[in-house]
Amino acid sequence: MKRPIFTEDCFCHIYNRGTEKRNIFMEDGDYVRFIHYLFELNNKENCYNLGRTLTKSGSFQQKPRELLVEILAFALMPNHYHLILRQKAENGIPIFMQKLGTGHTMFFNTKYKRSGSLFQGKFKAIPIDKDEYLIHLLNYIHFNPLKLKEHEGGSTSFILGKYKWSSFLDYIGEKNFPSVTSREFLLNIFGSEEKYKRSVEEWLKEKDKNISLIRNLTLED
Repeated sequence: MKRPIFTEDCFCHIYNRGTEKRNIFMEDGDYVRFIHYLFELNNKENCYNLGRTLTKSGSFQQKPRELLVEILAFALMPNHYHLILRQKAENGIPIFMQKLGTGHTMFFNTKYKRSGSLFQGKFKAIPIDKDEYLIHLLNYIHFNPLKLKEHEGGSTSFILGKYKWSSFLDYIGEKNFPSVTSREFLLNIFGSEEKYKRSVEEWLKEKDKNISLIRNLTLED
């Protein structure tokens, strides 16, 4: 896949999966660490100083973050992830994704006593140039966990309402990881959190057809 040119304020669908389709999240703590990286590494500052400066009194003062990207939405699945990003700094998307991929690989390899690549090559990036595609993509990303229904059982509403490792709950007004994502742009398209929630309910009325579509488009298949 040809890598797009990343320009200021460009929107991209970013995704990747584990090498040989292996899981990149083995337990809850792995998801939590990746989400922590989504927030902490989204900064022009090097991660080793955590954006802090030493004051004259000898204490550390948190510096305002200079974002590399806006994270509009995300979903983490056992062997892959999806992000919707908008670039905010020059080369922000490549820099952020390099930090994210390196950080999670180092964490994962240390924790599970392995070595080598964790991801299947470089991240994939698809430019987004239409609001209609943004809306479709938001739903596609948020409904990815419905595929787990086949393996874990439970209704579609149960899966969506209980799955913590995405931005879905924050989009419908239930605080989950609200500091990670910038939701204003997409919620303005829908009108409000309540209107987005209603759009989800409409989508679920044809859930069998829509779930089939998602299953056919899944990254890990």
